[in-house]
Amino acid sequence: MPDIVKETIMLKDGRTIIIETGELARQADGAAIVRAGNTMLLATVVVSKEEVKNEPNFLPLTVDYREKYSAGGKIPGGFIKREGRPSDEEILTMRLVDRVLRPTFPEWFKKEIQIMISLLSYDKTVLPDGLAGLAASTALCVSGVPFYGPISEIRIVRLKKKFIINPSLDQLKEADIDLIVGASTNSIIMIEGEMKEIKENEFLNTIIKAHEAIKPQIEAQIRLSEKLSRNSFFFLEKNESEEEKKVKECENESLKKELFSFSYKEIEKLYKNFLDKKTRSIQEKIILRNFKKKLLTEEKIEKKEIFIDQFYEEIKKKVTRNLILKKGIRLDGRTSKQIRPIYGIVDYLPGVHGSALFSRGETQSLTTVTLGSSLDANKINNVVIENQEKFYLHYNFPPFTTGEIRPIRGVSRREIGHGNLAQRALKNIIPDNPYTIRVVSDILGSNGSSSMATVCAASLALMDAGISVENPVSGIAMGLFMEDEKKIIISDIIGEEDHFGDLDFKVTGTKHGITACQMDVKKTQGFTYDLLNQILMQALEGRIFILKKMLEVLPKYREKMKPNTPKIYTFNIPKYFIGSVIGPGGKVIQEIQSYTNTNILIEEKGDLGYIEIIGKDDEKIEKAIDRIKQITFVPELGKIYKAKVKTIKDFGAFVEIAKGVEGLLHISEIGWKRLNHIEEELHIGDIIDVKFMGIDEKNKKMKLSRKVLIPRPGKK
Repeated sequence: MPDIVKETIMLKDGRTIIIETGELARQADGAAIVRAGNTMLLATVVVSKEEVKNEPNFLPLTVDYREKYSAGGKIPGGFIKREGRPSDEEILTMRLVDRVLRPTFPEWFKKEIQIMISLLSYDKTVLPDGLAGLAASTALCVSGVPFYGPISEIRIVRLKKKFIINPSLDQLKEADIDLIVGASTNSIIMIEGEMKEIKENEFLNTIIKAHEAIKPQIEAQIRLSEKLSRNSFFFLEKNESEEEKKVKECENESLKKELFSFSYKEIEKLYKNFLDKKTRSIQEKIILRNFKKKLLTEEKIEKKEIFIDQFYEEIKKKVTRNLILKKGIRLDGRTSKQIRPIYGIVDYLPGVHGSALFSRGETQSLTTVTLGSSLDANKINNVVIENQEKFYLHYNFPPFTTGEIRPIRGVSRREIGHGNLAQRALKNIIPDNPYTIRVVSDILGSNGSSSMATVCAASLALMDAGISVENPVSGIAMGLFMEDEKKIIISDIIGEEDHFGDLDFKVTGTKHGITACQMDVKKTQGFTYDLLNQILMQALEGRIFILKKMLEVLPKYREKMKPNTPKIYTFNIPKYFIGSVIGPGGKVIQEIQSYTNTNILIEEKGDLGYIEIIGKDDEKIEKAIDRIKQITFVPELGKIYKAKVKTIKDFGAFVEIAKGVEGLLHISEIGWKRLNHIEEELHIGDIIDVKFMGIDEKNKKMKLSRKVLIPRPGKK
């Protein structure tokens, strides 16, 4: 029998989370089960036996998250009937775990690590993505792999002013704050989520509540690893000095000193010229090439090139950090709060429904808006979510954006993540409307904050398309440089400031409050709540500045949509009329579509039939609406109608109260006077007033009366 070790984490609402190891995946270096309710995840860790070579500045960490369809009692769709490529939602969960774990590994650790997380069971009361970080960290703890952990992640929402940890999908839909927070005992490491225009103090309070909930999860992991005598802290302390010594033996210290002496002043001088990114990059390569030519032989270059390139990156980092921390100089000459020049155009592409070109510095987004019908909704059907998104955003980052050449093999994880952030930033400000809205951002140039440029461009493009966005959203990426006690917060970071800095914090919002955020801390020491609050307040100042610049481009959404935009009209009919509108074999609806040049969609929703008519000609849409209303006309009890006499019989007259809708006006209901012949009172073509008295229960026909509208003659 396996030796199972467990620990229990108590939540404040009485629910529990169980972490355990020892039963499953015993051939892996580390494996752990996390269970909350009947939601269960398995995380495994496998580490290579040798270090990865030729990648000196990159940690070879792979995080994979997959949802088994059986976990939710489902069978995969499609022809093959098995799980295939990961969905966007699975990729987003992989990114969440990767981003919180990557900063916790020591720089000297270069062995390949693969972390695999599987959703084994899902009970709809706990969303699994908030447990994935806990599962991965627990597996790392029991594996003995060196990392500055444990860490954990939680999902926290605010619902009716109350905070809920590990919510259900139904609770998530009603919440005004939805965040996933990753942290160690002492510091917040990662934040991502969306909000409904909340203030900065509300955001900070949510983070504090999340951190309080994370700490017991970390303590449980420490207790679990201590029971196994595999605490990663001991492994780290025992092996770090040996590994560092090994790395230093491989390095050529004299070569490093020569490169430093040759290039440091040259790079510093170059950076003080405040060149654009492309020119600066070319000059950096020239400096390195000159060093190789002057001081090294071809044989030595070939043998040491990887280490030379690594040392050169370290020197560039050192120069950048020293300029910012010691001299207050940024690579483009701006002050710490200064925003790069902003330039924008709307209606840039005349043939689309809405478009905007937005540039901030060297970062540029060309964004389009396309409006469609409910048939164009983005259908999501996986283990956790079954939904149809009527607003979605796609983000593309082609290689020419940064002057590179690389093969294009589908959408990258980064593109999915950046697109999701921009979509979450905007989704809660989209007004109710009948359209499916697809936004596409093509990044044409990048030097930092391309996802935030997407948010700004998308807001303008939506307004250009005539979507009634009352409060457009702007976005900014914040940076931080820390050394000893000195901390410098910088606004609107460029690529090098992101790469060499200690923080990347993207914040989006309207003039009323924050709508989304994404934060990655690269240096956790010294990151406090007070510092987070300072960053939020400086971000607010930058967001409002950018928003004002956007409104100079387009102060208000367009009152009218573009001529080529499809028009959509929606209304409801009683469910029992759906068959009449469709007709036998679809004959009626096809005739209406052909006659009016429109597309008509009918969907049953409860006791109603939902009608959606799509076309480009308003007059033809009106004709389609009139025809359907004729078919589905239902007279209102007690209402008076103008009726036209169509035919006369001995027992009464058939009158038309709406186009194509006729009813019998019985001879006894024509007037108070006794009639021998109908023609004594009515003739074909006469227009009279009649009152709808209801439906005859015997023959299910309308009962109409003219008599009740005529004053009764006085008795003799």
